[in-house]
Amino acid sequence: MADAVVIPGRMFGPASGMLMYAADVAERRDGTLHRHWWSKESPSPFDPPIERWVRDEVAPLLDKVGGRPLLIAKSLGSNAAALAAERSLPAVWLTPVLNVSWVPAALARATAPLLLVGGTADKLWDGALARRLTPHVFEVPDADHGMYVPGPLTDSIAVLGRMVVAVEEFLDEIAWPPR
Repeated sequence: MADAVVIPGRMFGPASGMLMYAADVAERRDGTLHRHWWSKESPSPFDPPIERWVRDEVAPLLDKVGGRPLLIAKSLGSNAAALAAERSLPAVWLTPVLNVSWVPAALARATAPLLLVGGTADKLWDGALARRLTPHVFEVPDADHGMYVPGPLTDSIAVLGRMVVAVEEFLDEIAWPPR
């Protein structure tokens, strides 16, 4: 059995938006989902204590799940990158916070494959840095932190579909779940 741990962003829970669909990809591959919910309000996402706060929130779930689960995280959840690096966990990072020093530093220490998903209109995204960190990057021109693009809402919905394909292709490439 393969496990996937879903770590939310700051605004919504682990079963909404992009996280829901990315987690559905894992679940349709017979993965067992373990959704984390924040237990309290987080400190500022742009100050170093946030990394320790996320670690303290997420590590108990990882310990309970055991093994080498796939991590699927949104934004604030990318502060779990140090845990992923330490435990050699594969990960899908949706709109990771790349404009603070500690998240990219942790991503650079990763030994397991990782997919970075972001948009060029997201102030927290750095496409050039993402491509230096991993060959697995799904970048959408003009997409913001929610992966919305200008124009009709159907254009943003199409981005969501393309993101699902990118997650599927990434999991195919890394052979997840392991057989």
